Amino acid sequence: MKSALDPVRFLSNMTYMRAFPSDRIGRGYRSSRQRKGKSRPGILIRLSRWLLVVGLLLIGLSWLMVLPLRWIDPPTTAFMLQDDSDRNPVLFEWSAWKVIGDAAPIAVVAAEDQKFASHFGFDVKSIRESVKDFNSGASLRGASTITQQVAKNLYLWPGRSFWRKGMEAHFAVLIEATWSKKRILEIYLNIAEFGPGIYGIGAASEVYFGKLPIELSDDEAALLAAVLPNPKQLRVDQPTPYVRERQKWIIKQMHRLRREQWLLSLE
Repeated sequence: MKSALDPVRFLSNMTYMRAFPSDRIGRGYRSSRQRKGKSRPGILIRLSRWLLVVGLLLIGLSWLMVLPLRWIDPPTTAFMLQDDSDRNPVLFEWSAWKVIGDAAPIAVVAAEDQKFASHFGFDVKSIRESVKDFNSGASLRGASTITQQVAKNLYLWPGRSFWRKGMEAHFAVLIEATWSKKRILEIYLNIAEFGPGIYGIGAASEVYFGKLPIELSDDEAALLAAVLPNPKQLRVDQPTPYVRERQKWIIKQMHRLRREQWLLSLE
């Protein structure tokens, strides 16, 4: 008769009762190679996360370039720093809204962007027409709003590439979301180029007419606005027949905008 404490039987029973991996609490054993393979995200996921972080960082940095100008007047612009005229330094004089008057704002809106008060930085119809003409073989037209021109003049460089237009659109969205329409127009009037090395309505009024902006007549304001599409070629002091015709057209548009009390839409 075998004893209950028979060592052979005891060891045999212990072997039979041993729990297998599937019977243990928790997950079964995995090799280190399996654990590493499943713990790391795929390369596409890691790349998308990296691009998201970089994109958010760039948006944040560019917004920090826009936000302060809601209250602070820009001391210079990218276009002024890249100016290739013979003026060194360029002529630039800041004029606050209250000393600009109403002739110059209405003139540049009549000339450049009559939908300015109602759009969010883009004239969709003009953009579609520009793309259509480009696809037909024509050169790429700007189709730029006042907001886009502010973005370009403040932060970018001359040119008409799609990359530059994309950057311009990005800054235009930030500007529209951060500044009021009145502030956008005030900055545009102060940084637009009205002649070689002549920036802002304050400097232009003084150079061409010996006046403050608030003293400009409709004819004078319209003449300044008439050269904005190409201030390096179109001259205020030597207006061509084309500039004179454009001036007349701008004056007619100014009268219509005044009848519609356009400036009140900025309040």
